[in-house]
Amino acid sequence: MLQTHEISPEKIEQDKLYQGMGLSDQEYKKIKAILNRRPNFTETGIFSVMWSEHCSYKSSKPLLKKFPVKGPQVLQGPGEGAGIIDIGDGQAVVFKIESHNHPSAVEPYQGAATGVGGIIRDVFSMGARPIALMNSLRFGDLNHERVKYLFQGIVDGIAGYGNCVGVPTVGGEVQFDDCYEDNPLVNAMCVGLIHHDDIQKGIAAGIGNTVLYAGAPTGRDGIHGATFASDDLAEDAYKDRPSVQVGDPFMEKLLIEACLEAIHCEALVGMQDMGAAGLTSSASEMASKAGTGMEMNLDLVPQREQHMNAYEMMLSESQERMLMVVKKGQEQEIINIFEKYGLEAVAVGTVIEEKTFRIKQHGAIVADIPVDALAEQAPVYELPSKEAQYFKEFQKMANTIPTIDDHADMLKRLLRQPTIASKEWVYNQYDSMVQTNTVIAPGSDAAVLRIKGTDKALAITTDCNSRYLYLDPETGGKIAVAEAARNIICSGAKPIGLTDGLNFGNPTNPEVFWQMEKSVEGMSEACRILETPVISGNVSLYNQSRGNSIFPTPIVGMVGLINSLEHITSSFFQKSGDRIYLIGETKPEFGGSEVQNILFGKYEGRAPAIDLEIEAKRQQQLLSAIRLGFVQSAHDLAEGGLAVALAESAFTDRQLGLEVFLEGNPTVELFSETQSRFLVTVKEQHQEQFEQLFDDCRFIGTVTDTGKMKIDLNGEVLIEEKISQLSEIWKGALPCLLKSKA
Repeated sequence: MLQTHEISPEKIEQDKLYQGMGLSDQEYKKIKAILNRRPNFTETGIFSVMWSEHCSYKSSKPLLKKFPVKGPQVLQGPGEGAGIIDIGDGQAVVFKIESHNHPSAVEPYQGAATGVGGIIRDVFSMGARPIALMNSLRFGDLNHERVKYLFQGIVDGIAGYGNCVGVPTVGGEVQFDDCYEDNPLVNAMCVGLIHHDDIQKGIAAGIGNTVLYAGAPTGRDGIHGATFASDDLAEDAYKDRPSVQVGDPFMEKLLIEACLEAIHCEALVGMQDMGAAGLTSSASEMASKAGTGMEMNLDLVPQREQHMNAYEMMLSESQERMLMVVKKGQEQEIINIFEKYGLEAVAVGTVIEEKTFRIKQHGAIVADIPVDALAEQAPVYELPSKEAQYFKEFQKMANTIPTIDDHADMLKRLLRQPTIASKEWVYNQYDSMVQTNTVIAPGSDAAVLRIKGTDKALAITTDCNSRYLYLDPETGGKIAVAEAARNIICSGAKPIGLTDGLNFGNPTNPEVFWQMEKSVEGMSEACRILETPVISGNVSLYNQSRGNSIFPTPIVGMVGLINSLEHITSSFFQKSGDRIYLIGETKPEFGGSEVQNILFGKYEGRAPAIDLEIEAKRQQQLLSAIRLGFVQSAHDLAEGGLAVALAESAFTDRQLGLEVFLEGNPTVELFSETQSRFLVTVKEQHQEQFEQLFDDCRFIGTVTDTGKMKIDLNGEVLIEEKISQLSEIWKGALPCLLKSKA
């Protein structure tokens, strides 16, 4: 007999309590039809988390189908804990990005820390050893005290968890814009290495097999975290503190080692971490994927708090927990491994033939739901889409050239901008060298990690310019993928795949859904042309507060393969006498630029145009030049244009300078943000061979030993500054802002 919660099904329906859990009237009606009865309180909660936007992607599924997800190198695409790409020699790289936005807005340290812990579990649940962490962060104006509090707390949380768990945080990106003031974005990416034979999947196969619970005991933290992440942030967001989980990185480290040892046991059938929706999602998804059912006894589940009811236990998102299916009779082999690491592993259920998700507690059935109803039958909505009114107005605007009287002063102002300024204050808090594989640490276009025992390496980056996406979502989506690929190419790697973190506002707003639609279309086209399949990802919606939505921010996390360690390239000038080249034509494009932000305090007009065929061609040409040994350094041109790229390339401990000669409009040449451009240095003896590889490159100057940045334009010295002074401005900007009082 089905035992109900103390709140009767009749009262749930009469008082519409299901609405407070995030279910609509229509969805509740559908649940009743599936069960052929009213759900009890626990079942209503289970449906509410599994049918939440965060777990079911009910608003975004139609869009996600547009992404190219296959390729000869793809071993596992979307649908598992993380995606997998073959890198040869029986090895593969496993990676995924996920958001933890709402929890980080409410409790920045734990919100960010548990975001890191969760993405690590996604990777090692596939059987891979985590080797690197990246992140992509967005904040409001640092002149506001609350933004400073969020920024410092989130960085502390990322560092606190990553440093303790022993996985290097090797890079990322941070941008600042007013739209993120109340709703910061925290996207964490993890990369792992695996041998093909060790790949695990989250399936509950084999009738009669045992379901094992391993790791930390279940508490009341994080209850309804999935539905919390599927709604707008309230003005009184602190009331949602109970929805934020608490992490323990030291236990996670033990869990990693235990799980990676367990994958070598023939007894292990499937494994999945308890992430969003905790026990509910892991158990029901594993059963649904295997075409089986699952019966679980909550009395057997380790609990760290007393008198937890079924609703609390099934919806808890306590951290550092894994669910495994083990062959019947071989449980002790797995249990012994976890005990060796001081972790609890206990049998809590059984795989059954009947395709139902049956939960027992105190001798009674507290939930009985068809497994496919939770995973496969969640509603999918075709939401209305309407072109944003502002977009029509922006498209009518001409590409005007801003008036700048003092270009040296503008360069200094750009270097002070938080989005451009050095992020050393951030990444110096991260341990980027643990595991001793990091070849290029944070600060270059992409991080590079060698693969021990081989001559290969991986390049990793995260990227997205949300200003371009705000002005033109489709074009901005193309640029997000292309710029990530440029970062990978500049490091000497071939892009092999990506993971995306799609951060948007409220999808029920037709203009926001239009932003989503166009962003995905642009990204998809870029992925096809640049041959970078989407193998995993995350959707985070309802990122808005007080009716104000964030800019569309689809983060791209990309991985590239370096065939030989000799090809590893950094973005920094290497030696005096090297020749400086600019690849690509420069046009007057300032829409969404950092110069526009400084001069006008807003973004408007057209986003920079991009031709993906030209982009692909230039990327291939540059990679060929790197592999032939012609390139000393390579840096893509992004925020702030050529002037900022030149300065950044000179910010090394080598005390180098540069002398550059340009022709044309000084503002356009120095600060335009035209796409598909690279700043490259080449040894003098390789000049001729290098030039023959390109049909659009300009020799613009030389690396010097003067320690000065000298730019001559149309025969007149426009900028002559000491590199050390520019570097001081660039490095001091963030610490200065954080110390100042609003």
